[in-house]
Amino acid sequence: MKIIKFTSVLAIALFMNLNSVIAADSPPKLILQITVDQLRGDLPGRYLNRFKNGGFRYLFKKGTVYTNAHYQHSNLETVVGHATLATGAFPSAHGMVANVWMDRETGNLGYAVEDSGYDMVGAKGGVDKDTEIDPSQAAAKSEGRSPRAILCSTFSDELNVHTAGRAKIFGVSVKDRAAITLAGHAGKAFWFSKKTGEFVSSTYYYDQYPNWVNKWNANRPADTYAGKSWNLLYDPSSYIYKDTDDRPYETALPGYGRVFPHPFGKKDSKLFYTLLTLSPVGDDLILDFAKALLINEKLGKDDITDYLSVSFSSMDYMGHIFGIASLESEDNILRLDRTLADLFSFVDEHVGLKNTLIVLSADHGAPEAAEYMAAQGMDVGRLVPSKFDVDPAIAALKKQFGIGRELIKMYEHPYIYLDYQLINEKGLDLAEVERAVAEEMMKFDGIALAVSSSDIKNGRLPEAPIIEQIRRNFHPKRSGDIYLVQEPYWFLYSDESIPLCTMHGSPWRYDTYVPIIFAGKNIKARHISRLVHPVDIVSTLAACTGAKPPSGAVGCPLVEVMGE
Repeated sequence: MKIIKFTSVLAIALFMNLNSVIAADSPPKLILQITVDQLRGDLPGRYLNRFKNGGFRYLFKKGTVYTNAHYQHSNLETVVGHATLATGAFPSAHGMVANVWMDRETGNLGYAVEDSGYDMVGAKGGVDKDTEIDPSQAAAKSEGRSPRAILCSTFSDELNVHTAGRAKIFGVSVKDRAAITLAGHAGKAFWFSKKTGEFVSSTYYYDQYPNWVNKWNANRPADTYAGKSWNLLYDPSSYIYKDTDDRPYETALPGYGRVFPHPFGKKDSKLFYTLLTLSPVGDDLILDFAKALLINEKLGKDDITDYLSVSFSSMDYMGHIFGIASLESEDNILRLDRTLADLFSFVDEHVGLKNTLIVLSADHGAPEAAEYMAAQGMDVGRLVPSKFDVDPAIAALKKQFGIGRELIKMYEHPYIYLDYQLINEKGLDLAEVERAVAEEMMKFDGIALAVSSSDIKNGRLPEAPIIEQIRRNFHPKRSGDIYLVQEPYWFLYSDESIPLCTMHGSPWRYDTYVPIIFAGKNIKARHISRLVHPVDIVSTLAACTGAKPPSGAVGCPLVEVMGE
């Protein structure tokens, strides 16, 4: 009897203590998830002594900073990383294995968030081949967009369920695939149209735009940059890369050039709005729109946790066009620091940072340019996928199989797609052909590994870290036939129409390496060097709000964020 009484008293005490913890640890009013496209994990620290107060310095001084965060899948592209951040799942589960993949039923390429069933609201935005230089986005055949290709629930979906639909959920970015993935199936997404200079959405989300969106678009803030240029923020002598502003391997777009200043041109030029996104102006427009959204949608104004995803895209464009180790990328991150400081100040004024849980990460890292690394003494170069099928080794293989025309239908990063019709006509075994092509591809200079999908399905591969990364990227209905991995720092990409400076998308550590920083409500200031993974973010957010983790989530809550 005494034992029972003691147990009852202990249970009551524990219950009362738990309730006091819950009361003191109430969910945040707002979750602000910031994704900086192509922000490799070492970059914020590289420029920390150059940043002003309030932006990255606020995160590094007041936040929990994970300095050893790496993705665990192999294809580090925008939609793949954003979907992983959104779901806490690997591409093998969430299905977004690449920005673009082939539909085997039609033989056509499909853009990851394209959905012809949901047109642009007002049909004003979308794809224009004359204004779109993003190779992935340019692959879209229609203006329709939706998140329906994401096969798992996202954190924002689970937050919606947890709050019985009362949470307000939004995603904003220059890129549609960035805004859509993090807004999830239940939220609403806006992205910047390089055709109209407006923020747009699709009929998946709205039948017509809210009045505040119409007002923002009617004010046409992007047009104010007509006739202006992107100039350096500070005196040129203060920059690390001050002596490398003009390198032959940087992309020199017509009228924009590869040296400062970079003119945006006239408003009526076809590339005007595109060039704005290839500068810090793209991030400034995102910030301005996000501010209007936060005020007009009244985010963080009640006891229900709201969610706002803001994905800044300019860093990614800088890397592709000028390289990570460039004067443009350096100036961009210094300006991004000011943009973040402005955003945090605005959120503090209207919601309170003490009421807001901030998490910042990136969808992937990036390499330095192949030519830059060659100058450091590495044996690197550029691969040309269009020449794969005519290479003597593949030509000999076609002769062996009795094939007189193209065996490789296409290379769409990171997969080789074989011609199934041709293979069937010849009565060949697909698995045998895949393995034979993979074996020959590994003889190419610059190819580190070629893995056939048949071998992945049949479990014929050895256990190795890079093989496991490829397995995590494999989806039987969406992956191609042979996964290619280039040697470190070699350039490999499918679209050769634009001479890009650099390209991410490999399983190497420079591509997997990203920052993870939590700040705001109840977050302690500390730096953690143990290995963590971006899939841990949504499990942490779920634990902080009481929501269940997304359906495919494989990460674990980060104990430091939970106060342990």
